[in-house]
Amino acid sequence: MIKKLLIVFTLVTTFSFGFTFNSILNKINDNQIKMKKVTGIGGIFFKCKDPKEMKEWYKTHLGMDTNEYGVTFEWKEAEDSTKNGSTHWSPFSETTKYFEPSTKDFMINYRVDNLEDLAEELKKEGVTILDTIETYDYGKFLHIMDMEGNKIELWEAVD
Repeated sequence: MIKKLLIVFTLVTTFSFGFTFNSILNKINDNQIKMKKVTGIGGIFFKCKDPKEMKEWYKTHLGMDTNEYGVTFEWKEAEDSTKNGSTHWSPFSETTKYFEPSTKDFMINYRVDNLEDLAEELKKEGVTILDTIETYDYGKFLHIMDMEGNKIELWEAVD
């Protein structure tokens, strides 16, 4: 009798551990699949002949409250309205080297949640990483290239 109870107990325990372990693995896999990589547009940067005049034109004709860098549009996150966010609009000189090695006249900055994990994932996927993560008071940055040679700035913001 004790031997039968021990066998039943062992089977039930093994099944329970297996079921629990499988559930944990499925949740981990679901989180990896559902992991947000880009959460929004952090900025739109473009080249122009005279950034100062361009900012003034947008201020005069479109009412954009420009400063030395461009404009910062502030907003609330849709999923959590207690969290603030921002998107930057910035004209750069047409001779800027900041967009290099891209030869394009624009660069988009994408907001991301976890730059370190995303950088590791992108490396594994063979994406061209242009530099190392840099940290500032307002967030972390990393630059990558897309398949057509567009430089992309990834930004984990500190809002």
